Amino acid sequence: MHDLARQATSFLFVPATRPERLAKALDSGADMVIADWEDAVAPADKDSARIALAQAVAGLPAAARARVLVRINAEGSPWHGDDLQALAILAGQGVAGAVVAKAEGAGTLQAVARAAGPDAVLLPLVESVAGLDAADALAAAPQVARLAFGHLDFQVDAGMACDAGEEELLPMRMALVLASRRARRAAPVDGVTVDTRDPQRLASDARRALRMGFGGKLCIHPAQVQPLHAVFDPDAQAVDQARRVRQALQDAGGGVCVLDGRMVDAPVLQQAGQVLARHAWAQQRLARD
Repeated sequence: MHDLARQATSFLFVPATRPERLAKALDSGADMVIADWEDAVAPADKDSARIALAQAVAGLPAAARARVLVRINAEGSPWHGDDLQALAILAGQGVAGAVVAKAEGAGTLQAVARAAGPDAVLLPLVESVAGLDAADALAAAPQVARLAFGHLDFQVDAGMACDAGEEELLPMRMALVLASRRARRAAPVDGVTVDTRDPQRLASDARRALRMGFGGKLCIHPAQVQPLHAVFDPDAQAVDQARRVRQALQDAGGGVCVLDGRMVDAPVLQQAGQVLARHAWAQQRLARD
């Protein structure tokens, strides 16, 4: 299975009906690109979208294909079965796997995994109350890399009308973080910021996601990628402090010590390790780009 899907911070959507945007999205700096067969494609264009994506993927190098996920239509929709057949072909060509729209049960994920093959990764999108109720089962299903939150669809399903701060969704977001942790999956991926012209709003949403324990965020425009990375990638001061924490505990022989007047113990060391892991991923991204 692809470690990239577990480590990625940014997931950029591209309509599968616009295959010329796929290469541009991959060049945007996004960690992974989601070619969308679902909401971005009108019902009359579903068949042509599958064909267009297959042609676009065929022109990509192997390393780029491994950064592509496909959002498939939900189980029960008229297009789900055809999506699975097309996904099987793309997975055989090296596409990373599938984002499963409106996931609500492990059985659906098992069927997608069978179609895509054992090397494909799955990202279930929790977009309904039923999906949230099934979060533990979704996270624990085979080949799931991490959960993702489709908070806009969730609001509609739940009959919610959130304000700009989305405080009403804090319990749902935390539920996904905890379900991911219980299943020992990578930190989940938060939903999109719909305002593509407001980098401050994107940064604020990203900081909330990071504080709550999310590991990344869905994006709908290339301009959102770098502001997202700026939040999740630790700056030089944070990296230096994390290294100092690690060194202080090593010098103390483990246990507990004091650094800059503050107690340093195992949880502080683990937090420092998380900072250093995010930094290492950012360095890998720089090398790739």
